Amino acid sequence: MTTTPNQSVATEKRIILASSSPYRQQQLQQLGMHFTCISPDIDETALINEPPSQLAERLAIAKAKAVSTHENIRALFIGSDQTASCNGRLLGKPGNVTSAQEQLSHCQGNVVMFYTALALYDSDSKTTLADTTTTEVKFRSLTRQQINTYIEKEQPLDCAGSFKCEGLGISLFDYIRSDDPSALIGLPLIRLTSFLNQFGASPL
Repeated sequence: MTTTPNQSVATEKRIILASSSPYRQQQLQQLGMHFTCISPDIDETALINEPPSQLAERLAIAKAKAVSTHENIRALFIGSDQTASCNGRLLGKPGNVTSAQEQLSHCQGNVVMFYTALALYDSDSKTTLADTTTTEVKFRSLTRQQINTYIEKEQPLDCAGSFKCEGLGISLFDYIRSDDPSALIGLPLIRLTSFLNQFGASPL
């Protein structure tokens, strides 16, 4: 059977997700493709006056390339990063209950912008495709008790913005506006599929 160049790329190259996030792993599984996960080791400190969107894209690229240097194989390396801002304030992963309470108190009743960056690095051509998906989220007005109840039930301490939109976190919002609803979880699958197609690695 004769294969086209695109089919050859898809069968010979591995797909490696440069992430230890269980949320991104679950998302990538939606595409039904075999992949390996490797946790990247990079400095995620923001540069002075670096906009959240640029920070996310820089880190997504850095993650993909950092993992590629440790793996001497033909592969497509996927990196992703998400940042969020509310009223000019950068929101990170809270890490503890007190910080999550403070973050959600700050966000309640306000619009929060989420920037989910995606990078796909091809180890053969040394080519990188990168883009950032913006999601606008309007938080409902929340009482202190509602915030505490949410945190107690879902423990979103490892999530930027202190919520999990794929779970109970959806109840915190008035609306979500985005070109790619999967981006808010952490991995923009619409854009990723487009990038994979460009390298002949379509999930279809």
